[in-house]
Formats: sequence, structure tokens, C-alpha cells
Amino acid sequence: MPTTPHRILIVRLSHLGDVVHTLPVFHALRASQPEAELAWVVQREFADLLRGLPGLARTIEFDRRGGARAWRALRRELADFGADWALDAQGNLKSAAVTRLSGARRRTGLARSDWRERAGSFLVPERAAPSRGLHAIDRMRALCEHIAGAGVGLRLDPALSAAELALECDDEPLLDDLDALVHLATPGDVRSWPAERFVELGRALARRGARALFLSGPAEADLGRAVAAELAEERGVTHWIGQRGLRRLARAFTLAANGPAVFVGCDSGPMHLAWASGMRVVCLSGPQDARRTGPWPIAGRHTVVRAHAEPDCAPCRARTCSHAEGPVCMRRVTAEDVIAALERMIGPARSAVTAG
Repeated sequence: MPTTPHRILIVRLSHLGDVVHTLPVFHALRASQPEAELAWVVQREFADLLRGLPGLARTIEFDRRGGARAWRALRRELADFGADWALDAQGNLKSAAVTRLSGARRRTGLARSDWRERAGSFLVPERAAPSRGLHAIDRMRALCEHIAGAGVGLRLDPALSAAELALECDDEPLLDDLDALVHLATPGDVRSWPAERFVELGRALARRGARALFLSGPAEADLGRAVAAELAEERGVTHWIGQRGLRRLARAFTLAANGPAVFVGCDSGPMHLAWASGMRVVCLSGPQDARRTGPWPIAGRHTVVRAHAEPDCAPCRARTCSHAEGPVCMRRVTAEDVIAALERMIGPARSAVTAG
């Protein structure tokens, strides 16, 4: 029987959506090991989401572009924390190396069949049972049950405090009376909807008298400004360009979830953060298999919109598109497809979207 751990390390480096998927592991540890000190190793660009987690003693940031210097800094921080139990929730060679580097005597990870890069599993000797489903959350559920027992709940939210939710932000738009909160897609990503489709969606929403907020983070700020210029004359369409801070983004989603708004966006980190924060989601999916990476759970609160005529190569997990015409699986999703999904989600109680 393993001894009671005093310092537990979670290893989930990237990406935003996957960090969101790992929140149930943190919550399960916090509930099952209330006296333990918890730390989380994460890439620098996603650390902001974790800094406010109640009960997380330390966020250890890893600079993925920092080369050997970043690894030396990580080694020092891991040694300073002194984990006696490390949990690899990622399942690839890099996360396995970090888990081994932690120096923890007990090292636990996913079932070998659930690893993305199975060679790394040999560095993590204790493994959970194989997941019982296809989705990334199913893998986290298996890990949660291994570390905290079969009866453990699956808590998904980013645990915003009352103070965070009550914060007054002068640059924040109204979030409690929207029909749609549309998050723009990162340019150049094969999972992204084309910019002209977002403009078409904005005009279609305006024609129906809907209230829509188009949201862009730093990576989409230029696109946000371009879309805002195209939609400048459309009533009811507002913009929040260059939104910063992942916990502020989670706060916006949590506040919007208290109203009738539905999140609209591609299969991306913000989409996963939206459903984890309680929003209903319309996910625009092209190359991905939504059963594996779509909103959780798919039934009920969420819907996935795909092209009516998908190319033979979909779904795929490639980071670059090899189709002769580019990512047609996303271009073939139309604004009217999204409007139809919103109508189904919002229902008759909100007539604005259906009035066109």
C-alpha cells in the first residue's frame, strides 16, 4: 500500500484544451488528499488558468522554447518542490521525462493503451486502467478513479472564487443578455473557420435581431479588428478584441453561462474552457473526431456542426492539411448551418435568433 503522499505533482504541459481536461484530476486529488501539497507543471502560456486554483500550492512553469536552459530551470524547481508522487496526465515522451525528472518515488500515469507516445510509459511504472470511452475526458476519468476510487466525482470547472466573479472590469462588455458568444479562430490553424464565415455569421445574426459578442484573444486580435470593421454597421453585434488572461476568459464564460448565451467556436482551447465553465456550446468541427475532442458531454448541452459533404480524409489528427484544396472540411460549414444549430440550442424562449 503506498504511503500517504505529502507533495503531489501533476504533469500536464499543454495545450489549453488538454489542461482544461485535466482539471478533474486536480479536483479529485484535492478531495481525496486534502492534507497534501499540490503542484502542477504546465507550459508558461497556460499557467494563468491555474494560478487561482484554490488548493494549488505551486504552478511550475515550463518554457517550451527555452531549450537546455528551460530544462535546467525546471529541474531546479522540481527539486525544490520535492514531490513524492507524480502524476503524468499527458502521456507522451516529454511529459514522461518531466515525471521522471521530478524525482518522485511513486509515478502514476495513464494506461499504456491511452498514451499518445507509448514509449514514454516505461518511465511511469504505475498505470491506471484503460479508459472506457474515446474522449479525452474518459482517459482523465480512468486516472481519477485510479487515484481517488471508483466513486470519485468528475468536477470540470476552473474553480473561480467569489472575488473573481465579483470583479468589476471597465473594459468588459455585458455578458448576461447575449444570444451568442462567438470566439474567433486562430488564423492558420487547420481547425479554424475562415474569417469570411465569421463575417457571414455576424450578418446573419444581425438580420435576425440577435445579440452577439465576437471575442478574440491576443492571437486573434488582428482578425478581431478586421471582423469588427466588416460588421461595424450591424446592430446588436459587439466585439471584445484582444481579451487577455485565461482566468478572465473563464470568468466571462461563467457569467455568460448564467444567461441564455450559447458559445460558438471551433474545436479549440477556448471552446473547452467554455463548456467547462458551464456554457452550452456549438462546436464547429472539421478535421477532428468530435467523439474524441469535442465538447463534453456531446449530448444535451452541446451540439457539433460539421460540413454536409465531408472530404474522404476527415476526420484526421494532422496539424497541416494535405487536401489539394486546403481545409475544405471547415470551409464547407456555412453560417446558416451555425444559425440552425443555434436555433436548436436556444429554443423558442428566445425568439431573436429564429425571427429571420
